[in-house]
Amino acid sequence: MTGNPFFPLEEMGFDAEENQMMVIPKVDHAIYEQRRKMVGTVVDYKEMRMRYSCAIKEVRTKFDVLNSEFNVRYRRNPITSINSRLKSSTSILDKLNRKGLAFTVENVEKNLYDVAGIRVVCSYVDDIYGLAQALAKQDDITVIREKDYIKNPKPNGYRSYHMIVSVPVFFSDQTKEMAVEVQIRTIAMDFWASLEHQLKYKQEVPNQKEIVGSLTVCAEQIAAIDEQMCQVRRQIERSEDLPTEEEILLEKLRKIDIAVGE
Repeated sequence: MTGNPFFPLEEMGFDAEENQMMVIPKVDHAIYEQRRKMVGTVVDYKEMRMRYSCAIKEVRTKFDVLNSEFNVRYRRNPITSINSRLKSSTSILDKLNRKGLAFTVENVEKNLYDVAGIRVVCSYVDDIYGLAQALAKQDDITVIREKDYIKNPKPNGYRSYHMIVSVPVFFSDQTKEMAVEVQIRTIAMDFWASLEHQLKYKQEVPNQKEIVGSLTVCAEQIAAIDEQMCQVRRQIERSEDLPTEEEILLEKLRKIDIAVGE
């Protein structure tokens, strides 16, 4: 016979030798209540993570739509990749501890804004600002916070555009406003951030100060290259022959015939 994990067999009067259950279970009501609350908390926590996961899908879809729109209007895709993640339970607990808060669903939703995260990687710096503005203007998006680490990079050279947005997620019985952290950066910025992240979590790296200094220099060089690439693209766009009204109409008709998703 398999026992209930929340009611150990010895607490319920199980006699291993006679292999039978006594009629009256010996249950400590205080322990029962504690375990009942634990089960309820686990269920609520799983539902909370599900809500954040759905919020990620909502925001990711918005970026997919913007990418498709830019492709039709400007004949290029500003987004090269989109990645998402849910903060691990350990990271959530650590962050709540640093804030002096108990591990509850309410504390997570009210005090943490980076449980759900999306990273959008673009080709050019001006695409970052274009996408950020387009997202912020949508009727169902509320911008909670913005930090421009491109114009104001961190001391170590980190560059990216950060947004905390709230998006409504519709469920069968309710609508919940969920916070999502959005990071928008160029390919070069993303490459630099990946290397810096690897260094940060390697505790025994020889000449670490020298490496940190080299990374800071690299960040400045990457920023300069990003700007140069923008200028090159603008020069190419200016040198292209402007299409006639007839060519624009024919191009629009051709786009109509393209299957969605191609």
